[in-house]
Amino acid sequence: MAQTVTRQELTAMVGRELGVSDWFLIDQARVDAFADVTLDHQFVHVDLERAKATPFGGTIAHGFLTLSLLVHLCLPFIPVLANRKLVVNYGFDKIRFAAPVKVGKRIRGVGKLGDVSERKPGNVIMRVDVTVEIEG
Repeated sequence: MAQTVTRQELTAMVGRELGVSDWFLIDQARVDAFADVTLDHQFVHVDLERAKATPFGGTIAHGFLTLSLLVHLCLPFIPVLANRKLVVNYGFDKIRFAAPVKVGKRIRGVGKLGDVSERKPGNVIMRVDVTVEIEG
């Protein structure tokens, strides 16, 4: 469950680990559904027989599927600023897909509060540094 904090408490958390999510299974049905929604049906994601001949040895999740799951993985441990009116995703600074997520594997998110700043008075930006780990 996300912790509600004041602006001062949030600033004091910079540099600290925020939490680790539960493991989340990446199954073929989810990859296929993501392919349908994004119109990205590259064989390495949806065709098990053809994907077996790749260096991955089977189908892999879309990198953007993994990225899209960050909200689900990290929301439980991202602190909530007291008296907030709205929370939006401001964007990303650096994204790397360092390893493929093979279908059938589980992933989890590990978050650290990297920085807290104000874009303008009253608009707080939290930079959360997230690493997605693959089990095994």
